[in-house]
Amino acid sequence: MATLVPLSAIEPELIEQLLDRAFGPGRHARTAYRIREGMDWLPALSFAALDEEEYLVGTIQLWPVALTDREGRQHPMLMVGPVAVVPERQSEGFGKGLMVAALEAVDASASETSSALPQVMIGDPEYYGRFWGFTAAPTQGWHCPGPFERTRLLVRCANPAVLPEEGMLGPWQG
Repeated sequence: MATLVPLSAIEPELIEQLLDRAFGPGRHARTAYRIREGMDWLPALSFAALDEEEYLVGTIQLWPVALTDREGRQHPMLMVGPVAVVPERQSEGFGKGLMVAALEAVDASASETSSALPQVMIGDPEYYGRFWGFTAAPTQGWHCPGPFERTRLLVRCANPAVLPEEGMLGPWQG
């Protein structure tokens, strides 16, 4: 049974070690890192999973990013990820629990402001679509500051019709 705690309760070095184990030493070169470059993850929306013995086994971080449209307007969004679980504990439900916690926190914060910011991620469309409603349909005209597969650039939004058809993802300069 996992215990979920705010990610801010975990030592930063332990988080980095977990991310290195989950994604390898070249993880900083990934496009997702470029999208959120220079930003800090959002403490109210980021969590850690501890196992029965209170060892850190997983993390999820959400970041402030924006889609900049052709006119240069920024459309704020939340970037979901990385969702990381140590290799030997994958497929035990830790990642799913972290996703549920983070998206419930997003939805709860939306009830205070009337609507949640769109959530964007790079991930498996079948998995994230089936469980949480992420889709690549609205993102086909979007660009990223690095290589990416169009089918894996996903968004979750209450009303996708409000999303710009074209734009570049990057850090939110709000």
